[in-house]
Amino acid sequence: MKRVAAVDLGASSGRVMLGEVGAHVLELREVHRFWNGPVRVHGRLHWDILHLYRSTLDGLRTAGALDGIGIDSWAVDYGLLDADGRLLRNPVHYRDSRTDGVMERVLEKVPAADLYAATGLQQLPFNTIYQLTAEALEGAANLLMIPDLLGYWLTGEIGVERTNASTTQLFDVRSREWSDELISRVGLPRRVFPELREPGDVIGNVLSDETGLAPGIPVIAVGSHDTASSVVAVPAADDRFAYISSGTWSLVGLELDAPVLTDEAREANFTNEGGVDGRIRFLRNVMGLWILQECQRVWGDDDLDGLLRDAAGSPSFATLIDPDAPEFLAPGNMPKRIEEHCRATGQDPPASRGAMVRCIVESLALAYRRTLRAALSIAGRDVDVLHVIGGGSQNELLCQLTADACGLPVLAGPVEASALGNVLVQARALGEPLPDLAAMRALVRSTHRLRTYTPQGKPADWDAAESRMFGTR
Repeated sequence: MKRVAAVDLGASSGRVMLGEVGAHVLELREVHRFWNGPVRVHGRLHWDILHLYRSTLDGLRTAGALDGIGIDSWAVDYGLLDADGRLLRNPVHYRDSRTDGVMERVLEKVPAADLYAATGLQQLPFNTIYQLTAEALEGAANLLMIPDLLGYWLTGEIGVERTNASTTQLFDVRSREWSDELISRVGLPRRVFPELREPGDVIGNVLSDETGLAPGIPVIAVGSHDTASSVVAVPAADDRFAYISSGTWSLVGLELDAPVLTDEAREANFTNEGGVDGRIRFLRNVMGLWILQECQRVWGDDDLDGLLRDAAGSPSFATLIDPDAPEFLAPGNMPKRIEEHCRATGQDPPASRGAMVRCIVESLALAYRRTLRAALSIAGRDVDVLHVIGGGSQNELLCQLTADACGLPVLAGPVEASALGNVLVQARALGEPLPDLAAMRALVRSTHRLRTYTPQGKPADWDAAESRMFGTR
């Protein structure tokens, strides 16, 4: 039996999960949860990285005796070290406005077609390439993605894990190495890009004097982009599946053996991100439950179950929004933005909180439908089931509407997919007989309860709603 800690950092909270893996055993227990979110200082949004590190150490100490530690987090953000290994400044949050207009400047140097041919990555204004272009890099010696930064503080070892490197738009998706050509064309210093690691590599042992942890615990590189870890834990029985990793963001896509780098994929803004065991996560970001979370924050209402009950009783398709509209990206008064979006698109704004939640959830289901159908068409694939994993798998209304919209059975769960994928990769690195993704997924299926949602309603109603929704752009 292997006993490992998964440090799983999300955009709104972090947690340390204790995992136990053995023959027919895959168990998780949360030992520490802590807040995470942006901190605004003089108009700039930062991550409170030292709070995250301190909280991580608190959780690891609480976890007790460990055979390994693995860290995963959101993508694209990073810390910069100087030549002495000191953090130059607090990492900036991807929702900060410093990248406004930067993408356009970069595309003047490197056309979008060239970027996509090398990286296969979706154009998002906060991609690392644009953040670095907006950054003063004097004095920077190494760039570390967030999990790699915490791993460095734990072990003193510098490097970047490949699944997270693949989200930077500076990583060659074919060679699985940094793209020296792109780095040069954009005008970034090659010196700041460290050696790359594979999921399953041992980063090093914890510095017990620095951390207060027991000596000799290995820190293991996992699929350090949390979606890469989540996809490891998709409980699929074969390869005829699609997935939605549902949380603050929704990642809607397929698992492939090779990237899809066609003009059609680029024009549809699909991304080819690295997965564990060299797989490709062919997906597109959809705004996700962020919109609902921001509404709850503004309302001061944390009774999600009550809001969803009210939403379930509200009329279908009364108002619809495009969740990916740029006005929904930044923090702020989300209910007001939804009202303004509705008026701008010729719709009456929702008249109640329940109606607004119905609008959000139904619009997300429509966005999932549109994205999934595009992914299947572009990749030339068919699927039999749609797996919804992550926190959004607990949202029964969203799962049922997603099944209805997509016309596929939805298999919901596990909730803790990113932590499970983290734990599974660690266990394999430590010698557990989990030779491939199929074996890992079989263990998830046999140890975790899943819920099935069967499509209901009339497909023609969803066709009309999709036409109306995306015809209002």
